[in-house]
Amino acid sequence: MKQLAYKLFACAFNVCALLPMRRRAALLSPHMASFTDSLGEMETEMRRRGFDTVRVSGADIRPKQINAAALLRMLRFFTKGAYDLATASMVFLNDNFMPLADLRVRSRAVWTQLWHAEGAFKRFGLDIADLPQDVRERVARGNAKLRFVICSSEAVAPIYASAFGVPREKVLPLGSPRADRYIEKSRRTDVRALREKLFGESDKTVVLYAPTFRDDPAENRALLEHFDFAKFRRELGEKYLLVLRLHPQFHDVPVPDGVMNMTDYPDAGDLIAACDLLITDYSSLCLDFTLVGKPSVFYAFDLESYAAGRSFYRDYKTNLPGTAAQTFDELIAAVRTADADADAMRRFSAFHFGSPDGKAASRIADAVIHEASLQ
Repeated sequence: MKQLAYKLFACAFNVCALLPMRRRAALLSPHMASFTDSLGEMETEMRRRGFDTVRVSGADIRPKQINAAALLRMLRFFTKGAYDLATASMVFLNDNFMPLADLRVRSRAVWTQLWHAEGAFKRFGLDIADLPQDVRERVARGNAKLRFVICSSEAVAPIYASAFGVPREKVLPLGSPRADRYIEKSRRTDVRALREKLFGESDKTVVLYAPTFRDDPAENRALLEHFDFAKFRRELGEKYLLVLRLHPQFHDVPVPDGVMNMTDYPDAGDLIAACDLLITDYSSLCLDFTLVGKPSVFYAFDLESYAAGRSFYRDYKTNLPGTAAQTFDELIAAVRTADADADAMRRFSAFHFGSPDGKAASRIADAVIHEASLQ
C-alpha cells in the first residue's frame, strides 16, 4: 500500500513539474504537522525576505479517524501538495520523504534537508545497521536529490554526510533554527504564566518524561509498562509533577489513567521552557534541555538491546550530560539528586551545537537563495 501511495504522489508531482516554477519556498513536514521546529523558523525567515511560502504536511494522510474531511485532506495532499512541491523554487523538509526517490526534481529547484533533531546522538538514517534494504535504497535515492543537508555543528558534519549518504560538501554546518528558537523562547517566556497555563498552579519541580520510539511496534506498545507511574507518585509526588510526551512516531500506545499526557501539545518549545527536568532514554530532546541549561536523567532500561539495533555515535554512558539509570529504583534516585553538571553539559553542547548565535535561519536562507539564484 505504501509503495502505491509513493507512486501516486510521484505521478502527480512529475506532471506538475512540467508547469512553470514559482518564486516561493515550500515547507514539507513528512510526519509532524505543527511547524514549530526549524521549518517554522525558515518559514518566518523566508517571509521576512519577501518570499511566498506554502506548507505541505504528511499529517494530511495520517488521519486519526476517517471521515469526509479527512478524505478531502488526503486528496489535497496528493494533488495540491504535489503541485506546491513541484513548482516551488526552494523546498525545506525536516525528515525523510519516501516519495522523493521517484520524483523528477528539476535541476533549478533547491531541496534542503533541515532534519528534525540537532547533533548526532543516536545513529540515524543510513547509519542504522539493520535498516531494511528496500528502505535503505529508497532513502538513498531520495537523498541524492537534496542540494543541501543542514547540521548544527562542524563536529557532526561528517556524521550527517554518512547518515544521508551525500558528499561532505553538501552538508552545511550552519546551525539549527530550531535550537535558536528554543534559546530565544527560553529567554523571553514568562515561565510562571506558561506553567500555570499548561499544568495549573503548582510550585512542584516539573519533570518531562519523553522516551523515544523503538523500531519494533510491539516494544512501543509495551514501552510505558517499564515506567512505574504509581511508584513515581508515591516516592516523588510531593515535590515533583510528572508530564508525559511521546514521540510523534508512537501509535496506539496505551497511557495509564492519571498521567498528564502532553503528547498532542503542538509546541515542544513551550514544554522545554516550562519543565525543570527531563527524563528520557535515547531521545535527542536531551540536546534541547542541555542547550537551555536544564538537567536530564536517562532511563535506559533496555540499553543493551537498543544499542544492538540502533547504536550511538559515541559511547552512551560516558558522553551523557546527566546520570544514566537502568532500573526504576536507580531512576528515582537520579531524579532526587539531578542537577545541572555544567562541565558535562558544556562538553555535550559544544560537540552537538558548536557556538549557537541565534542566526542559523538567516545563514541557511542566504545559502539557499544564493544557490537558487545561480540555477
